[in-house]
Amino acid sequence: MSGKYFGQPIRRNEDARLLTGKALFTDDVHLPGMLHAAFVRSKHAHARINSIDVSRAAALPGVHAVYTAADLGDYWKPGPLLVPPPPIERLTFHARTQVPLAKDKIRHVGEPVVLIIAESRYIAEDAAELVRLDVEPLPAVVDMEEALKEQAPRVHDDLSSNLAAHVIQEKGDYHRIAQQADRIIKRRFIYDRGTAAAMENRGVVADWNGKNQFLTIWDTTQAPIPIRNGLAAMLGLSESQVRVIAPFIGGGFGPKIMMFYPEEVLIPWVSMQLNCPVKWIEDREENFFATTQERGQIHEAEIALSADGTILGIKDVFWHDTGAYDPYGLTVPINSQCTLLGCYRIPNYYSEFKAVFTTKPIVTPYRGAGRQHGVFVMERLLDFAAKEMNLNRVEIRRKNYLSPEEFPHDHQIIYQDFAPLVYDSGNYAPALEKAVEMIDYHGFIREEKPRLHAQGKRVGLGIVSYVEGAGIGPYEGARVTVEASGKVRLATGVGTQGQGHFTAFAQVVAEQLGVDVCDIHVATGDTGEFHWGTGTFASRGAVVAGNACHAAAQMVRKKIIALAARLLEVAPEELVLENGTVYPRQSPQKKLSFAELAAQANPLRGAVTPGTEPGLEATAYFGPARGCTASGVHAMIVEVDPQTFLVDIKKYVVVHDCGTVINPMILEGQIQGGVAQGIGNAFYEQLCFDENGQLLNASFMDYLLPTACEVPGVESDHLETPSPLNPLGVKGVGEAGAIPVGPAFAQAVEDAFSDTGLEICEIPLSPGRLFELVRQNTGEIKPQPIEATEN
Repeated sequence: MSGKYFGQPIRRNEDARLLTGKALFTDDVHLPGMLHAAFVRSKHAHARINSIDVSRAAALPGVHAVYTAADLGDYWKPGPLLVPPPPIERLTFHARTQVPLAKDKIRHVGEPVVLIIAESRYIAEDAAELVRLDVEPLPAVVDMEEALKEQAPRVHDDLSSNLAAHVIQEKGDYHRIAQQADRIIKRRFIYDRGTAAAMENRGVVADWNGKNQFLTIWDTTQAPIPIRNGLAAMLGLSESQVRVIAPFIGGGFGPKIMMFYPEEVLIPWVSMQLNCPVKWIEDREENFFATTQERGQIHEAEIALSADGTILGIKDVFWHDTGAYDPYGLTVPINSQCTLLGCYRIPNYYSEFKAVFTTKPIVTPYRGAGRQHGVFVMERLLDFAAKEMNLNRVEIRRKNYLSPEEFPHDHQIIYQDFAPLVYDSGNYAPALEKAVEMIDYHGFIREEKPRLHAQGKRVGLGIVSYVEGAGIGPYEGARVTVEASGKVRLATGVGTQGQGHFTAFAQVVAEQLGVDVCDIHVATGDTGEFHWGTGTFASRGAVVAGNACHAAAQMVRKKIIALAARLLEVAPEELVLENGTVYPRQSPQKKLSFAELAAQANPLRGAVTPGTEPGLEATAYFGPARGCTASGVHAMIVEVDPQTFLVDIKKYVVVHDCGTVINPMILEGQIQGGVAQGIGNAFYEQLCFDENGQLLNASFMDYLLPTACEVPGVESDHLETPSPLNPLGVKGVGEAGAIPVGPAFAQAVEDAFSDTGLEICEIPLSPGRLFELVRQNTGEIKPQPIEATEN
């Protein structure tokens, strides 16, 4: 579907502002008379509040107000359940959502207890140190499996246990087919916690204007329109009285879709109470506690196979750590449950999970949003099956792929978007073949690995497949306007956090209107510009908002052609739109500029023809019937230092299919960034909690992030299997780079120690943990002679 603009590697419109410091971020908002907020946060993971003495803090010069839960009155209430559970038949769910300030009981370290408003953040922080918080510490609830035991302390006293949810989904009859299988392989997998660690922390600025009764909020949110709607309702305002602006955001990755953080609820309320602007900006230490996290799951899984390696069925029982509250419902574990099925033909599937309340920070989606877990379990099971059955790891995947003729493919379970899990399209084998070629799989296994191993080097290769459910509803909208200057303006409700929306959306519109991408002004994330929409999450921006842009641009194109045909007295089909002008194909000298047409469409005198609309403007919405399915293959070659157990990624290959590509350069950036986060998640980043629920590595001194030195260049190729679910044929790509890195990394490291029988069933690793696993497995780390076998 490539055209003059669509499908081209056009440089990003937004980068000039970002690189020269001219882009607006939330912390750049400075208003006259603005006050600053700081929070007193709990140092305990679990405790009862006996008393709070704020007198000394309130008396500090420069402090304007101090609030506890008691001071909020009727405004104090638990937040809304953001995502209710889907209509799964065997489902139990206990909704317990976060509160603005802790009252009576504290449920995780970092939970806010007191809010202080002062003339500067410095004074507010000083005042926070003066608050006396008397609490009765309670036993922490840290381990998921221990949390479900009858004698475990309860996180929520009104529940009979720490069970947040219990869900069973099933297709076919796994238990019957398992009795007929030639081989059943079982493993226990652990996928531990991490944090998004976005470059920009969260922040909120609120400005209530009492004279015109209008509230303006700047927020680092991925969902400005739902934030506006929710806050208006909480504050007793109409939606037209609230404007939420999500300016440029330095990384969202999922935690910034969470609604409603306590700070988002409190800062606008305080601004209304004090009738002045108020700012709160999260510091890095707060981010480790106050911003939501993800990843913690334990799986006990098994795969049933026939003698030739055909998958007969999968059984997976897992536990999901939801943290202290579950405002995002069951999105993450249901994603794990559904994504485990991967690219494969699995006729029998039994999946059961229990979501567990613990005294740790809240869990909500983070880039991948549970998909990583499912892919890790499936790909690792296939790896172990290939080893135990002496099968080639590439061939066992190819053998079990769904074929193009099997689409659309109904997996007969419910997905997170409340619809049946139906894959819209896919063609998996060509991606695998391309990855095998790009990584030089056969050459590495037959020649390179034995040669390097003989030199004492530990090298290995990993290659895995994955799917990415993307582009879910409910809808997004866009408005396209040709202004009197001839420039085009595009507004949409989704926010942007670095995805390249300002360019990709402009390319979609430019292709329809025949104007240069640079002549399209794009406005995103501002409820004053566009009033309806959902947000940026689940790799849905290009799919849902992109198709809304496409529809609106088509409508404006029709208006332009109709008006020009009347003015030029030619048939509509004879007209060409190019470079902001319209002209007859046979008489290009008779052209009209968009500026001239805009003036004619909005006359100052005379009458508008009945049945027509003034102006060259249109608004359109797009809502997919269900989500679409992207897919791909990742492959890597690693070298492990046998002394330090540091892992050097020598080569990384991605072959991805996200349907029709809008901008291949932006796509490359999305893949590279996702791989970087995936590498961090695989080997560096792990949140470590002790038995008291204390986070032991809440700083970048101790929480390791991969740097440019550790992240390799990514060689990528892209296949296009257009989605039949939307006019552009696009699928999501925002999370694809991160999803399969864990199993690819584990397989590659395992392969480097293939002579030892090492098995990796946990992520993230670290040099220290890898050393422990090798020692536990063999007691030896000296390389042994190996054969060049291709499994």
